[in-house]
Amino acid sequence: MKKFTFPKDFMNKIVCGDAVNVMRQIPDKAVDLVITSPPYNLKNSTGNGMKDGRGGKWENAALQNGYTHHDDCMPHNEYVKWQRRCLKEMMRIIPEDGAIFYNHKWRVQGGLLQDRQDILKGFPVRQIIIWRRKGGLNFNPGYFLPTYEVIYLIAKPKFRLSDKANKHGDVWEFTQEMRNKHPAAFPVDLISRIIDSTDAKTILDPFMGSGTTAISAINFNRNYIGIEISPEYCKMAEERIKEHRTRTKLW
Repeated sequence: MKKFTFPKDFMNKIVCGDAVNVMRQIPDKAVDLVITSPPYNLKNSTGNGMKDGRGGKWENAALQNGYTHHDDCMPHNEYVKWQRRCLKEMMRIIPEDGAIFYNHKWRVQGGLLQDRQDILKGFPVRQIIIWRRKGGLNFNPGYFLPTYEVIYLIAKPKFRLSDKANKHGDVWEFTQEMRNKHPAAFPVDLISRIIDSTDAKTILDPFMGSGTTAISAINFNRNYIGIEISPEYCKMAEERIKEHRTRTKLW
């Protein structure tokens, strides 16, 4: 396992490596806020068309090809254990006024709702935010088209929103990112809503993907730390961040 030094190898950088192993090298309470969306284990699904190639939701999104360096098809119990290890590390590295915004997706598995409570049991979930998306396809005639994902606000006791941020409701409507080469990219506006609603100075995304959390952090003059297992996505994120910095300097 590659060793990294905090903060030199972390601050405002993309660290290429396994999320749990890299987070273990971050000191306690060193990160103010975590915003992330892990792989959803979609290819383990019984009913969304991912296994037979129908899972591409929009042109050029590459969702049907899956992730690089992660097959997204773990046995469910192993997936749950992995995500709980991730959340345990996130909890360790945020302070008593810190929080985690953990984006996941409810789904029907084997005819029953899988609402992620097996992952979240015991963690201090303070609120559920509904991210209402537009579009999508439903390959299962047993239930209606899912049009939203869930963002769990997992908060330490002293976490508070920034001034007047509590005016926002708990249902957010943001269009999905449709032209990003990453198979499951966050919309920048969604991340911006979260960052602008906190006073966090340093923000971690342990599943950084194409770098959206970093770009939003830059827009608000916050520090970011990105962790990503795929060298391909690390390069993609670094290129997007470099291009964004260059473009914003022109204004």
